[in-house]
Amino acid sequence: MIQAEEISKNKVPVHVAIIMDGNGRWAKAKGLDRAEGHRYGAEAVKKVVRAAGKIGVEYLTLYAFSSENWKRPQYEVDAIMDLLVFMIQRETPELMQNNVRLQAIGEIDRLRPEARKKLEDTIQTTSENTGLNLILALSYSSKKEILRAVKSVAVKVKNGEIKPEDIDESYVDGSLYTADMPDPDLLIRTSGELRISNFLLWQIAYSEFYFTKTYWPDFDEQAFYEAIQDYQARERRFGLTGEQITSNSNPTE
Repeated sequence: MIQAEEISKNKVPVHVAIIMDGNGRWAKAKGLDRAEGHRYGAEAVKKVVRAAGKIGVEYLTLYAFSSENWKRPQYEVDAIMDLLVFMIQRETPELMQNNVRLQAIGEIDRLRPEARKKLEDTIQTTSENTGLNLILALSYSSKKEILRAVKSVAVKVKNGEIKPEDIDESYVDGSLYTADMPDPDLLIRTSGELRISNFLLWQIAYSEFYFTKTYWPDFDEQAFYEAIQDYQARERRFGLTGEQITSNSNPTE
């Protein structure tokens, strides 16, 4: 069993992003309704948020509901929205107790009014917290996010506010939902699927990927710490050679 104290504090990822996959298949394997899978998946969120806070992760982005998920059966969408309202309302006191700041990215205006109101209320309530930043990606599509940014930049060029030559990577960064966040250091996907599913496509250009066959409802603190230790064993080169990384970390050589 890996304890939080065993995680090296020298190489904790600043930003971890997670594609929480497998709720439905977990439920099916146990003869349960898909909605039950989402309910148990919500409990897994609590465990991972606590684990991330214990080891000093600063940003945790969870892919909770994609733009494509609106196409699912209406009863399942309704169940997810009801669960979102319930969980946000129930967990707000614990978020405050643990100094967690809640944020959200995506087309939040598409959420059901009650869900959006609860979400906005908790975002406001936790806005002064200075611990872990918990970001929920809701009604989120990375392609739509990038398209939104492109349109925003195009309007500014058209209005003469900026010139085309002023547009660089940092300018695009500042036009995304994640403008005030660092890019993810580590991307985790559960359930054994090996794809990105339209999640943070721009931001994960140099993220480390970790795939596990564990379904999300079974992804607990131990599974999270295993992913972190795997990340800590890697050498992040950002296009450089291993020798260059070693040389840069030892400037006296």
